[in-house]
Parts: sequence; C-alpha cells; structure tokens
Amino acid sequence: MDSIKEINLHTRNSYNKIAEKYFNLFKNELIEKKFDTDLLDNFTGYFNKDSLICDAGCGPIAHIGRYLFDKGLNLIGTDISDKCIEIAKINNPGMKFIRNDFFDWDFPGEYFDGIISFYSIIYTPKNYVNELIKIFHKSLKPNGKLLLVVKEGTSGKYESELLNIKTKIYTTYFSEQEIKEYLTTNGFEIKYIYTREPLSSEIDIRRVYAIGEKKNC
Repeated sequence: MDSIKEINLHTRNSYNKIAEKYFNLFKNELIEKKFDTDLLDNFTGYFNKDSLICDAGCGPIAHIGRYLFDKGLNLIGTDISDKCIEIAKINNPGMKFIRNDFFDWDFPGEYFDGIISFYSIIYTPKNYVNELIKIFHKSLKPNGKLLLVVKEGTSGKYESELLNIKTKIYTTYFSEQEIKEYLTTNGFEIKYIYTREPLSSEIDIRRVYAIGEKKNC
C-alpha cells in the first residue's frame, strides 16, 4: 500500500485533470436528486445563522455546500484539487474556499458546527479511514454533525481512468455496516443511516448516507 501522501497526490492530480469535465457533466445534478435535497434540508435543521459548516471535498461545483449556503448557513468549501477550487470560486461568489488535504487539515479543534462529505472519503483506503474520521471529529464542536455519503461495495483499488480520462486514482467502496463502525468507533453517535438505490441517471451502485453526532467526552 502506498503512503497516504502518495495516494492523495494521485487524487489531486486526477481531479486537476477532470475538474472542467466534472463541472460540465454534474453542475445541475441536484435538480433531480430529491432524496439528497430532502436530506440536506433536514441536515440544515441542526444549525442556525451563526453555525459554520465545512463542505469537505467540495469539488469544482460545490453544489452541496452551495445548497446550504443558499439557506443562510456559513460555508467553507475545501478540496485537494487546485483546479476544483479555482472553478468553485468562479461559480460560487460569496462562498469561501480553501485548497487543502484532509491529512494536512489545518483547521483548529472544535471549529466547525458541521461537516459534509459527499463522496470525498471514497478516495481514502480503508486502513486510513479511522484516522480521517478522527480528524473530522477533532475539528467539530461538541454535538457537531458529520454527514457522510459513499458508494456501496467492498473493493478498494487504483483505477486507471476517471470520467473516461486516463489517470491514476484510488477508489474505495463501503458497506453501511462499515460506515456505522467508523463513526461509532471514533466518537460519533449515529443519528441517521440509510442505503438507497441508484437513480436511472447514476452508475448502478447503491449509495450509503450517514449522519453522526460528536459525543461529549
């Protein structure tokens, strides 16, 4: 297994390659994802106008964070890809964006009220995921909420292309039980967990959604 720095460098380089294509393909996808928007509406209910939320792995569209931003929440979007951050800044005026690596996370402890991670931990091998969840946990305030979305499966391996563009990127798939264990093992209480079927417009892989609340120690 490569080091997490090597793996994340591949992720950064891959998304720098595909960022513009990704933006053009998926910029309007939330319109048809009522399950996702309903869940985000419910997630918004945990917070108020003074809350600070991190869209961790916002991608070039930053549409998940934008959805919450448009509901009056304070958002910081982060991504490992320079190109993703560049495109997100152009298309989301008023929002703040920072390029960073989850494993070089430079936010202070107990900084965020909530973190959303839509399909961003899927580029982390399973033997590093506990460490990543601990990083999220540390940066959340007491009772802070973490919303994770992943693709269901058992494999973890390097892929040779992404969106039909040649590259090298490590991709991991998770079961609902694994996500539950990652959260409960690392200081979260499960508030919600659900696995949904893919939409006709999506690749044929089920999606796992989970919300964890940081326990008071």
